[in-house]
Amino acid sequence: MANIEKDAELCKVNVIHDEVIAKVRDGMLEKEQFEKLSMFFKAISDETRIKILYSLSISKMCVCDLAALLNMTVSAISHQLRVLRAAELVKSEKQGKVVYYMLSDDHVNTVFDNAKEHIME
Repeated sequence: MANIEKDAELCKVNVIHDEVIAKVRDGMLEKEQFEKLSMFFKAISDETRIKILYSLSISKMCVCDLAALLNMTVSAISHQLRVLRAAELVKSEKQGKVVYYMLSDDHVNTVFDNAKEHIME
């Protein structure tokens, strides 16, 4: 059975589909866009950062609130928020002496919602 499944993944002939290659090549992103996409996936590959993003998808929060919610230190949360900010997934807003964090835009919320929907299937 394992050999049948393995064989199904391999081509039986060596054929190049030039029209497919041309179509995909035309739609390829620029190098910088691939780098940003890679950074995006690296940023969301950590469970703590996913928890932070999930929390911020519900409400904007300050570092102290996130630390209390996730039972972590303020320093640890701040480090994770720096990674998420560098990937442009979260932004901050200062109100008086408190800095609140939120998802950077609706695109992040959409990606996050789609991912949640996907895992619930």
